Amino acid sequence: MSDQLPPIESAAAPEDPEELEAAATGGGSSLPASLSLGPVHLTVADLERSLDYYSRSIGLELLGRDGGEASLGSGGVELLHLVEVRGAAPAHGRTGLYHFALLVPTRPDLAAWLAHAARDRVPLVGLSDHYVSEALYLSDPDDHGIEIYCDRPREVWEGKVDIRMTTQPLDVDDLFAELDDPATAPFSGLPGGTVMGHVHLRVAEIGDTVRFYRDVLGFDLMAQLGSRAAFLAAGGYHHHIGANTWESAGAAPPDAGMAALRHATIVLDDEQARDALVERIGREGHGVDQTEHGPAVRDPSGNLLVLAA
Repeated sequence: MSDQLPPIESAAAPEDPEELEAAATGGGSSLPASLSLGPVHLTVADLERSLDYYSRSIGLELLGRDGGEASLGSGGVELLHLVEVRGAAPAHGRTGLYHFALLVPTRPDLAAWLAHAARDRVPLVGLSDHYVSEALYLSDPDDHGIEIYCDRPREVWEGKVDIRMTTQPLDVDDLFAELDDPATAPFSGLPGGTVMGHVHLRVAEIGDTVRFYRDVLGFDLMAQLGSRAAFLAAGGYHHHIGANTWESAGAAPPDAGMAALRHATIVLDDEQARDALVERIGREGHGVDQTEHGPAVRDPSGNLLVLAA
């Protein structure tokens, strides 16, 4: 790490459920390997404050704004949608968002972002090596959790997520070795090709959550940490959906008007695949609502998922 960089600011990190040994799991996914995640929609208390944070600190670009709503992304692709409810309180102690995770294309991209955070004194809440990925954690002004990460090569962890995914301290010096000089490495925002890699949710109970995401939606259970956390994915990925009870065991959903998750987005290849999933959800006895963003279903903890094509 360059001597010219200020120390990285990091608050005391909360306990991370993406840690320790994960129990072996099984099951076959009924979801296509091409499944991806789309924009995460959040309520915020002060849109101007949030736009300043997400542009300056995170490096997202403003794609559009209409009154009290704004769309942000990278490379012209929407990743985050904010809706202002003035004075909304953070949804502490409720189910909802634990963090949304922005996946950058390469390890040097992650290094460049961390160098920016060090230079511009962006506070972090954690820096972790999960074996499957290297990750940086933050909280926005409304206490919405954010992860910025890059994956290790798939051949390193594919088929071994349940036995290899862990949490260790991130080797910052090794990450900064990707750059010629972290003190002067250019940073003009998150690079094109950044995607919504996964969404990690606060849930009330793990068993019901696993049954919903695995048996109703058709994700594979990749790893489970007893009654504390579970990680589910399509196509052998380490996880598209994380869920934990760390701060939310037995909790209720947030009240209307709180600064909370409005919905996450699951993206299928086409309308036929999306409609097939909607039919499956109905057959399993779960209601599907028609929203302005498309058909949507709530998990057992009240987290809303929009199904997009």
